[in-house]
Amino acid sequence: MKRYTIIAGFILCFVFAPALRAQEHYTEGYVREVSFYRTKPDHFDDYMKYLRANFLPQQEDAKKQGLIMGYSVLINVPSSPDDWDVAIVMLHKNFAALDYNQGDEAKMKAIAAKHFNTADEKKQEEVTGKRLDWREYKGTRYYREVTLKPLQ
Repeated sequence: MKRYTIIAGFILCFVFAPALRAQEHYTEGYVREVSFYRTKPDHFDDYMKYLRANFLPQQEDAKKQGLIMGYSVLINVPSSPDDWDVAIVMLHKNFAALDYNQGDEAKMKAIAAKHFNTADEKKQEEVTGKRLDWREYKGTRYYREVTLKPLQ
């Protein structure tokens, strides 16, 4: 039994050693969830108006309620036809904040109901569905912000 405990200890050291060494270089910060889109020809302004009218007020409410730490919109000059031109960035406290939470979902639905003056999700989709004709989804990436520790 003692032998298995020692073997398990060595295995755990090898599994967690890289993560422990990484922690000596930095402290972990926020997690950025970045969704990339390419607006379709002649619809960039339509999509920006949609974001200003619908995305912005809802994210402000989500931030006030602590559902997100922040948000931003990035604009890119595409380098190819497949490149993105608009990115939506959501700032989360950590990776655990990305996990499904029924309470948070209920709060987000309440924010949407307040914004659209209806809790009927089908009616909300009628208003928001237009954005799907104005853009093409390119993917989502997750980035961890780190603060480097000074050398001593």
